Amino acid sequence: MVNLGIIGCGDVAFRTYFPGLDPLRTNGSARVVACYDPVRERAERAAARFHGAEAASDYDDFLRTPGLEAVLNLTPAPFHRDITAAALEAGLHVFSEKPLASDVPDAQALIALAEARERLLLCAPAVMATTRFQWLRQVIASGRIGRPTLATGQMANMGPASWRAYTGDPSVFYGPSVGPLLDTGVYVLHGITGLLGPAKRVEAFGGVAIPRRTVLAGRQAGQPIDVAANDHMLLHLDFGDNVFAQILSSFAVPRTKAPAMELHGTTGSISLASGVWYNGEGPVDISVADESALGIEGWLDDVRPPNPDPYANGPAHSHLIAAGPAHFVACLNGEAQPVLTAAHACHVLEIILKATRSAHEGRALALETTF
Repeated sequence: MVNLGIIGCGDVAFRTYFPGLDPLRTNGSARVVACYDPVRERAERAAARFHGAEAASDYDDFLRTPGLEAVLNLTPAPFHRDITAAALEAGLHVFSEKPLASDVPDAQALIALAEARERLLLCAPAVMATTRFQWLRQVIASGRIGRPTLATGQMANMGPASWRAYTGDPSVFYGPSVGPLLDTGVYVLHGITGLLGPAKRVEAFGGVAIPRRTVLAGRQAGQPIDVAANDHMLLHLDFGDNVFAQILSSFAVPRTKAPAMELHGTTGSISLASGVWYNGEGPVDISVADESALGIEGWLDDVRPPNPDPYANGPAHSHLIAAGPAHFVACLNGEAQPVLTAAHACHVLEIILKATRSAHEGRALALETTF
């Protein structure tokens, strides 16, 4: 049983991560022994959810919790690097929410630190650890859709200011250090690169389409937000050997019916609907060409992975999130090999940062990282 600590007890912790931890406690593979948040009330509320867990509002005290082995870093994005570095220095394994750090050198320094301390460092999003994407890797490897040549993706909405269920501070997501690519576009980027491998070049367009927002729900309802990060980002990725991807990441799209992601090969296509994207064992639509005289071809809708996700719990939208801690614990228990590697997260971070730079400079930029 892995003794886990929770760092950051805000909206994402209560709404998505905590329900996903329940199966790990039930099957005896992990337990939460401590919860940290600088706001004592939030730490105590979180600790009360886990029998025997301690609450801490001092981070150094939290890191010294007796028996603590591994932590989930669920703090806001600007704090990820420092929080993770301190945990690794304390000898703890770390699963970090995305992004791993604010820039590539800091991300690479964390990777080096984890290696030096011989600690496991994994990073969200957990796309590639889900039942669906593990299955899709097998489908692609089997040659069923031929050689993959093109991926398209779209993560487009109005952002957290318009999410009625969101209880945190949405303003940070529109600030210069976040934006739609780091918040939601990162999911489809992990899916596409997880299936196609590292990209070689990125070219992007972007800008602020709606410069001022009004918060619709939560404790800040009615308050205005000035948008500092590009709320439209359109990316092209070059994987080499005439394999490409095209992605829209936006906080300025009221509604869309476009698929979250599609992958096209020489003999078939796979489509993932936006409505089931966060369901880690959700269905896909598959079309395979039939060039024979019989000519039976077309879409097979709602095809599901053959093996259900044993860790999926709570609302379907939390399945993808729950796969992260489940995979982290399985790796620590020697039951799985790391899939959600920090190197993959670092590569996606480079894509995001260079996409923003490409949009500003008006040119394609080479990518240097790999995984």
